Amino acid sequence: MPETTMQAFVLAHAQPDFTLQAARLPRPVPSAGEVRLRVAAAALNPVDAKLCASGHPAWRRPHVPGVDAAGVIDEVGDGVDTSWLGQRVIAHTALARPGTFAQWVVTPAHGVSTVPADIDPVTAASLPCAALTAWQALSRRLRLQAGQTVLIEAAAGGVGGFAVQIAKALGARVIATASASNASYVASLGADAVIDYRKEDVAAQVRALTEGAGVDAVLDGVGGDTARRDLQLMKFGGQFASLLGLPDTAGIDLFARAPGIHVIALGGAWSSGDLAHQHDLARMGDEVLAMLQQGRIAPLPIEVIPADAAQLTAALHRQLAGRVRGKLVLDLAAPG
Repeated sequence: MPETTMQAFVLAHAQPDFTLQAARLPRPVPSAGEVRLRVAAAALNPVDAKLCASGHPAWRRPHVPGVDAAGVIDEVGDGVDTSWLGQRVIAHTALARPGTFAQWVVTPAHGVSTVPADIDPVTAASLPCAALTAWQALSRRLRLQAGQTVLIEAAAGGVGGFAVQIAKALGARVIATASASNASYVASLGADAVIDYRKEDVAAQVRALTEGAGVDAVLDGVGGDTARRDLQLMKFGGQFASLLGLPDTAGIDLFARAPGIHVIALGGAWSSGDLAHQHDLARMGDEVLAMLQQGRIAPLPIEVIPADAAQLTAALHRQLAGRVRGKLVLDLAAPG
């Protein structure tokens, strides 16, 4: 009799000291318009760790976390072209649904991107949330142009690391912030200037580097006082992209600055039900994969996490604490 279950890692209770457990669950079956992936690798992202700590109102526990996957399509739902079968793909899946920390996952067919043969599953899995967020922010929202200057906060993380490379590929000048221990790493990604946010006066350094003119754009993954400061470091009409919701603009003369403020919410394509943006997830995946294949960007440093509940839990807590350079990727390729 064929096997109908799979190995998965589940969260029974969302709390700050969360623990994931290994479990055997039924393999999901794709509904109409969906594909099923045999997951080879799944990236860990800050949003995964944050939701393990705080929960999501749509989750039915025990819940399988994870939103990023690379794998092979082994089953399609009604209405999906069977030519998808056997295709290697990546997917950024919906937060509200059972996730990618499992051997199989289902997701709408219109949201997946085909992985070129020369990109391995672990590298491919490292891309969706981090690289697509950076690409959406810089190309779709900030519309960064060659010759412009962009300030990228938290440049040593996943989104920041891809953002530095993408901005350089677009021909922009990059000013990045990072700790002293990460400065040389961020510079190696292509940043033109790296500011130690712990020891240096970031505002003074940005003004000096731009001869008082300010930057054309900001990609902010820090929020709070950092976002308020950075809004005031832009040129008139500058573009600001936030990964953490709307910044506090109280007391800032927006009329005198006329900033464009963009909230980046990659997964909002799913929660909003907006089909155009769901299709754009696939397009952005194709674009980022092409940039990687062409050598315009490079993979970030990847630490592979074995399919072990204790090690996965520990890795997510490191992610939650912000102690990750590059990407963490869960290896799910082994049979079981």
